[in-house]
Amino acid sequence: MIKLSRLNLKRLFCLALSAASIAAAPLEAKPLASPLEGRWDITVDRDGKPAPSWLEVRHSGTKTLVGQFTSFSGSARPIAEVQFADGKFKFEIPPQWERGDKNLTVEGTISGETLSGSMTTPEGKTYTWKGVRAPALRGKGTPAWGTPVKLTAGNEIKGWHAVGGENQWVAENGILRSPKSGANLITDQKFGDFKLHIEFRIPKGSNSGVYLRGRYEVQVTDSKGMEPALDQMGSVYGFIAPSEMVAKDAGEWNSYDITLIGRMLTLVANGKTVISNQEIPGITGGALDSNEGEPGPLYIQGDHGPVEYRNIVITPAK
Repeated sequence: MIKLSRLNLKRLFCLALSAASIAAAPLEAKPLASPLEGRWDITVDRDGKPAPSWLEVRHSGTKTLVGQFTSFSGSARPIAEVQFADGKFKFEIPPQWERGDKNLTVEGTISGETLSGSMTTPEGKTYTWKGVRAPALRGKGTPAWGTPVKLTAGNEIKGWHAVGGENQWVAENGILRSPKSGANLITDQKFGDFKLHIEFRIPKGSNSGVYLRGRYEVQVTDSKGMEPALDQMGSVYGFIAPSEMVAKDAGEWNSYDITLIGRMLTLVANGKTVISNQEIPGITGGALDSNEGEPGPLYIQGDHGPVEYRNIVITPAK
């Protein structure tokens, strides 16, 4: 006969109670499944001109919808709660770069795979908008690469056009130079998947950016000595921070080597991989459009201060 001590009997009793409690407990509630969940490419009717925006909705626990939103300016902002019932939704987010002090309010309805609604800005202006589900853009492995295209050479600007203001860009000995804030430069050619080499030099306190497909901004800033951040050099603005800060002193040349396949980005800054095959969720503020399933141009920002670029070579996929 096996004799059990009082301690062992107590342990057996506790185990039995625990097993009984587990058996009696109800099944865990399933996560909320809503037709609104997912990513949406949005086009705002801004006084008769299309302006791109983007929305992501996901569930938090079993009762709440949360997400993030990119307006036609600024970076992606978190949404604490998306109210959704009977096919209608609404959310508010605090102002960011807008001049007003009210919340930005978005209201809409869902119909199948499309959204529509209105947006009221912190300044009190109301615009209508429409949205469609964003494409997954999942790649099928590493593509075969085509012929490199050199976008800087000599003393003239070829293959680019200026938009958004007075054209201040000049070409000097293979360097594209923007001596002051003015227009942005956009390539005449559009690209899908590609590899890009680009070098830049920026004075102290200035700011620029390289937009991939015209939709995803990789930050160019004077960031030497700063911690990696979503709005500093090497980041995808508002979405992905670099793993480390490798910026050189203001006035020195920096380099990016970028590979973009679908949504997956690898960024090598000054010889160090700071973003390794990470997904870009959606468009960043200042994008040319929200048509993520289409090829787009390379565009460099010239409206945030002086900057210089050289040795811009893009290699598209075949």
